[in-house]
Amino acid sequence: MISIAPPLKTQNKQEISTIDHNDHNQEHIFKSKLPEIPISNNIPLHSYIFQNLPEKSNRPCLITGTTTQTTYSYSQTHHIAKKIAKGLSKLNINKNDVIMILLPNCPEFIFSFFGASMIGAAITTANPFYTSPEIFKQLQISKAKLVITQTQFVSKLIDFPEKVIGRDFTVVTVDGDENPSPENCLPFSILTGEDETEEISIDPNDPIAIPFSSGTTGLPKGVVLTHKNLITSVAQQVDGDNPNMYLRSDDVVLCVLPLFHIYSLNSVLLCALRVGASVLLVPKFEIGTLLELIQKHRVTVAPVVPPLVLGLAKNPVVSEFDLSSIRMVLSGAAPLGMELEDALRRRVPQAVIGQGYGMTEAGPVLSMCLAFAKQPFPTKSGSCGTVVRNAQLKVIDPETGASLSYNQPGEICIRGHQIMKGYLDNSDATASTIDVDGWLHTGDIGYVDDNDEIFIVDRVKEIIKFKGFQVPPAELEALLISHPSIADAAVVPQKDEVAGEVPVAFVVKSNNKDFDLSEDAVKEFIAKQVVFYKKLHKVYFVHSIPKSPSGKILRKDLVAKLALASTLITSS
Repeated sequence: MISIAPPLKTQNKQEISTIDHNDHNQEHIFKSKLPEIPISNNIPLHSYIFQNLPEKSNRPCLITGTTTQTTYSYSQTHHIAKKIAKGLSKLNINKNDVIMILLPNCPEFIFSFFGASMIGAAITTANPFYTSPEIFKQLQISKAKLVITQTQFVSKLIDFPEKVIGRDFTVVTVDGDENPSPENCLPFSILTGEDETEEISIDPNDPIAIPFSSGTTGLPKGVVLTHKNLITSVAQQVDGDNPNMYLRSDDVVLCVLPLFHIYSLNSVLLCALRVGASVLLVPKFEIGTLLELIQKHRVTVAPVVPPLVLGLAKNPVVSEFDLSSIRMVLSGAAPLGMELEDALRRRVPQAVIGQGYGMTEAGPVLSMCLAFAKQPFPTKSGSCGTVVRNAQLKVIDPETGASLSYNQPGEICIRGHQIMKGYLDNSDATASTIDVDGWLHTGDIGYVDDNDEIFIVDRVKEIIKFKGFQVPPAELEALLISHPSIADAAVVPQKDEVAGEVPVAFVVKSNNKDFDLSEDAVKEFIAKQVVFYKKLHKVYFVHSIPKSPSGKILRKDLVAKLALASTLITSS
């Protein structure tokens, strides 16, 4: 069963809108340029997403971007999800239980997600390319009773020291009917019987998704997102009197970003299905195949991340394909630089290009570009747009907590029904992220300009962003210190044109003379234990790690050393 770690009790406090710039005695609250909208967030997520099913019943819902290229209509997608819900119940998955989805982009991911929603269960999504220890940690924290995956990933579930397939958790393989099903695993067909599930009572505040995030610091934590949280976030993007905010029912939306990432799950899949658009599911990024699919299916909306933008903007093969169908490109998960945005604009001159800004704990979208609106607002290059509707944003001084006005950089804070319920079984982390007034502190440094546009300039949080993926320094540091020849270690980000940031380590050798420690040995030691994007790109051996009197690693000092070293290399 799910146990929630709630934020501290919210105090009653008068909410105020943006005020006079010169009044320093009150909070400066920033809101959307668009009017607030009514949001039906008192129903379960699946009911909200398929609310207008009769109108879109026969429209293409899911298109598989594989060799089979199967298309599922909205009625088929809903029908299969209801059968999956019944199948999950027969496997003794009940309300508030947790299911882990360990899959690349595929229809079974979506069927399983909505099937879980229909019986009041929650899903935790995991990267199928995680190592066995990484998956095990998430299984432990989430207490998942069932894992839905592919046969090729089952081997990662076998070597757990404390959990046994079939006893502590059940494994269902989506390709188990085509491939030999590993021992103690069940084929996906066991979930797809003839029956459909009956509707059950679900509280909007019940959990539906538990993605994992490291927040502003520390190790990965389960982020509890409720039906109400996700409905609110989707509605902020696509509902209301401005129906062309983001998506239209005649759109074909590219889904190459992994659905185990909240950006893709929320802003691609859920938003597209809410408006009745078609979703093109691409299981992995390969530039040639991707371009062929965009051209063949006449993709109109392309949600991307900066590394994908780099490929589209600079790879010469792009010029060989017709991308004229793309009307909109939305970049998120990491900041998109002005130069890269301008380079992409030259490749797809007909498209509107804009950025969104989000954080898993925020549900995840904080702001979005209003160049996509029915009555568009001009947006500056490098801007993350304006805060979403039905939410409040403020900027505070990181040192004093004082509320800041326009054009003053500080920590971005967000408040609204879309932000997480809390961290799973971690009340301390919840209380340090969501304050007593309900403000979620992002750890990102930015400002709001005179046009209410948000710009992110830095961050106070420690998380490294590799191609939009989170790399928690604390996780790598814990692994490094477990090596018998390492006495101390610190991990910091280094700028990289392709990835945005890469993790590099500063290592203090121990006095253990039985081991000859080299950079390659340290890299290999980490690489065996983590997913590819957490691998170390450089190791520096130092005599000591700079720390504050309280023992906190002074990462800014180490980042400054990297910047100085890079400058010296460039100048030489």
